[in-house]
Amino acid sequence: MSAAHHGWDAAVELLPDPRDPWHLADVVLQEPDPVEPETPGPVLADLHPALPRRHTSRFPFSDERIPGEIVDGLRGAALLEGCRLIVPGSWHSDAVLDLVRDAELFESADAALREEIASWTRTGRAGEGPATEGIPSYAFGPRQYGVTAPARDFDPERGLPGRISADFEERPQIALLGTLDDSPADWLRAGQAMERVLLQATLDGLSTSLMSQPLEWPELRALAREPGSLTGFVHMLFRFGYGPRGTRTPRRPVGEVLTVE
Repeated sequence: MSAAHHGWDAAVELLPDPRDPWHLADVVLQEPDPVEPETPGPVLADLHPALPRRHTSRFPFSDERIPGEIVDGLRGAALLEGCRLIVPGSWHSDAVLDLVRDAELFESADAALREEIASWTRTGRAGEGPATEGIPSYAFGPRQYGVTAPARDFDPERGLPGRISADFEERPQIALLGTLDDSPADWLRAGQAMERVLLQATLDGLSTSLMSQPLEWPELRALAREPGSLTGFVHMLFRFGYGPRGTRTPRRPVGEVLTVE
């Protein structure tokens, strides 16, 4: 979308080298065709203003419901990337939130997983990794009173000093991003759809957070999908709402993640 913002077209080929599964995509920048008519509807350049504003929020949201037209726009954003965004009904939502809690119990019983999570969260204590890696403690958000919202707590055991507790929304507004199949190309499309949905939500004035806990356990991931839905595989669980947008967190230098030839 940055290329689109600067007036370039981008031709993207996913997984161009079958011999190298880590070669995820080739992107060729091209000057736009002056003869080709403009594409109707939302375009990538429209999302560019949301890039510096989009942050994960692990804070409480209000109980204000999101208008249907905004939800439809988020569904459309996912479809543009070949994915589906499912807004679960009451029973499905309760079932998904139960899966989140089950996943948290699985995590608490897995010492290796707790150690792995601690390795990419930053609390300022001695011996931690570089500041450009992982999630800093100022982005953890408050602790929850109760377990109503599926906000992930990255500090369940260390007891970070000065961290406050707060009431979260009683009925979280969640959505599931999925695809029909579960191939590496589907994973990439889901990542692209996730970014488009998050940026569209930001433009619409929503705060967002990501819940992957139940999707990290195969036995729970299979239960997250809605029975009878064409979305066979769920890749991400979103929490949407109105509230603090969250704070900017460090990123790796561009040169470490992007090669220009």
